[in-house]
Amino acid sequence: MTDTSRTVVASGNVDDTGAVVGRLSMLDRLLPFWIAAAMALGLAAGRAIPGLGGALEAVQVDGISLPIALGLLVMMYPVLAKVRYDRVDTVTGDRRLLVSSLVLNWILGPAVMFALAWILLPDLPAYRTGLIIVGLARCIAMVVIWNDLACGDREAAAVLVALNSVFQVIAFAALGWFYLGVLPGWLGLATTELDVSTGDIARSVLIFLGVPLVAGHLTRRLGEKIKGRAWYETRFLPKIGPAALWGLLFTIVILFALQGEAITARPWDVARIALPLLAYFVIMWCGSFALGRLAGLGYARTATLAFTAAGNNFELAIAVAIATFGLTSGQALAGVVGPLIEVPALVALVYLSLALRRRIRSQPA
Repeated sequence: MTDTSRTVVASGNVDDTGAVVGRLSMLDRLLPFWIAAAMALGLAAGRAIPGLGGALEAVQVDGISLPIALGLLVMMYPVLAKVRYDRVDTVTGDRRLLVSSLVLNWILGPAVMFALAWILLPDLPAYRTGLIIVGLARCIAMVVIWNDLACGDREAAAVLVALNSVFQVIAFAALGWFYLGVLPGWLGLATTELDVSTGDIARSVLIFLGVPLVAGHLTRRLGEKIKGRAWYETRFLPKIGPAALWGLLFTIVILFALQGEAITARPWDVARIALPLLAYFVIMWCGSFALGRLAGLGYARTATLAFTAAGNNFELAIAVAIATFGLTSGQALAGVVGPLIEVPALVALVYLSLALRRRIRSQPA
């Protein structure tokens, strides 16, 4: 959404909810269609090309699939290149926002997904584990788009995404060990035995998150130094932005080519994976929005808090599931279902957020 359109909406001259779709670019507006097309193409390729799965699994280095790595890195880099790394202190000074975000993302979020996965998928351990991994992968990509459409605080969203990215590199492996091995044991539930060490999980996180994070930071720093911020924001970022979508679609094609048999053979399992995901989005967004209001945040930062808490980094979750359990695993399938549910769910929450915006008198954030 452009600054001009944001000003018009803020002035009340345009109906908020009616303008949402109009502010989406053509690529973003048709994202559900592109994802559905990528799914269909992947399923068709898996059926039409004999030995495709084996060929894809063979193209790997140190247990990491190169086609999947390529798709994920291309998808994440443009988003991280948009982050304003020079404004971290403008948000870290707001302790209400920062503390609330850290608690929601790193304590409540994983716990809520853990509970939903065990309650709704007690008999499907692979999918349950995949969803728990999703719950550990905090927001970093599409959440920036949802926040912007909802007229949230753009700079606060960028900073929270950057902080979550750094914290994710540090905490993801430890949280995975706790929620998959330690906590289930304390509760008398089945634990998950990992075929790789915690160090291997941390390596996957560093590759699929650390590499694009460093690349995004260096790109912004060098781009602004050489050509200036105006050129970087108005010329460079729009050119690389579509790469995120192509990376996402490429990854979905590959994954669905490998998961096609499981999807077509067990559609009920896919539906069951979708149920806890929908519940998770609603619980996290509504609870976070309420917390923001109770903390005295204005609408813009309350919306940012809600969307950054509800959004998940499915790219990272898929990468870790693949590296840990394999390309054709149920854990990877759970991650693949994630973005297919996230897109319509969070678009609906954008409409809800804008409806609430009309009833809230903004307070200084």
